[in-house]
Amino acid sequence: MSKQLIVAISRECGSGGHTIAELIAGHYKIPLLDRNLLTEMCNEKNINVTNFERFDEAPRNKFLSRTVKGFSNSPEEIIAEMQFDFLKKKAAQGESFVVVGRCAETVLKGNPNLISFFVLGDIDKKIETISKLHSITKNEAYTFIRRIDKKRKFYHNTYSDVKWGDSRNYDLCINSSRMGLNMTFLVLLDYIDKRLENGK
Repeated sequence: MSKQLIVAISRECGSGGHTIAELIAGHYKIPLLDRNLLTEMCNEKNINVTNFERFDEAPRNKFLSRTVKGFSNSPEEIIAEMQFDFLKKKAAQGESFVVVGRCAETVLKGNPNLISFFVLGDIDKKIETISKLHSITKNEAYTFIRRIDKKRKFYHNTYSDVKWGDSRNYDLCINSSRMGLNMTFLVLLDYIDKRLENGK
């Protein structure tokens, strides 16, 4: 793309936010950064990624970590800050990409080429999606969704001064359950295109 485009997508578990991110990245032919962001970052620094995968987008363990003179011994916090710096570097270099989670809407706030979305969904639809995806019961799916969203919320709120899912932190919040993933994708695509046309 001639103009830089950065799309940050936060999502509730089971909302299909990741699938929508894939569709947006594919449409604009730009990279998708999700869990592979950690791999790319570790490869650049010649670090074994397997040592850090369990700390990706994970909240800091307050019982096992401490900060001394501004330096933290928390692997979760260290990985998070490394990813934030990596995203800032890519943005500063003028690269276009779609990024899922990782507080991107906060980390890259102020970049004029950033467009941020929060994708949510109705609980019954999310339970149905997760139940089919993981071949688990609806009760298990409900517990799974609650656990993942609690983790994402805590992670986000640790590094952002605006709460996870708060509409004031995003350009647009959308419920994917109302129209389905494909129509939700098209709505977001239209929003992005109009932003690009207007240069804002």
